[in-house]
Order: sequence, then C-alpha cells, then structure tokens
Amino acid sequence: MSSDTTPTGPAVFPEQAWIHLTEPHEVEAWIAQCNQDLQQFDTHQARGCGVCFSLALGGEIYMHSADDAVVLEVTPEAQWAAPVITAATTVAAPRAQMWVLPADKLIQLLMGLSSLITSTQIVSNRSSKRVGF
Repeated sequence: MSSDTTPTGPAVFPEQAWIHLTEPHEVEAWIAQCNQDLQQFDTHQARGCGVCFSLALGGEIYMHSADDAVVLEVTPEAQWAAPVITAATTVAAPRAQMWVLPADKLIQLLMGLSSLITSTQIVSNRSSKRVGF
C-alpha cells in the first residue's frame, strides 16, 4: 500500500487491488505492511483508522483493532460472508453487524476471506464514500 498526502489535509490512501493470499507467511507480510501504513496514517489522523475490505459478491467489511481484539463491521450487503467468518475463526456470528474476534484469529480470518476480497483501503471514521468507523 502507498499513501498520498496533501499539505493541508490528512493522508489519503487509495483503494488497492487485493492479491489472493494463500499462505500464512503471505498474510503475515500483508499485516506487517498494513500496520506500517496504518501507523503512517494515524500520524495524520486524530481519530481511529482501519481497513475496508470490498468483497467480490458485494458489501464491505471494516476492520480495526482494539486492545487484544479485532473488530469487524460487516455491512448489510456483506452479511452473506458471515458463515465464512465463522468457519475461519470459529467465532459465532453476532446478532448485530459488529464482530469482536480474539486478536489471534486475524491470520485465520484473512486466510478465510482472501478469495472473497477484491480490494482494500485504509479508512478513517465515516466518510461519504464508505460506511466506515
């Protein structure tokens, strides 16, 4: 992932095409790069930021971390992916759009979702384009 900054505004991260990750070490490398980008983004942003995954069959999943957890917001259009999230993480689907997963489930989550993702984008709060954080 790469970033663009404007002199008067926050960092803007473009949407990035997803490359299917098939091995845990590929997921770990993606996480490391994403963490670098998030740290850079966070220096320009006063509020929380995370990653938006756009799914091939519709909808988005927004992900950010909180303490020792991974928090997902699954948009209504992406509810079809709930069984995949459950299968990958062994965490039962919540009644609402928000999922809270143990941090140690991140690699399994990304391995399970990888073939369903078309693109990613670092996002902050809610924007007019996306229903983010």
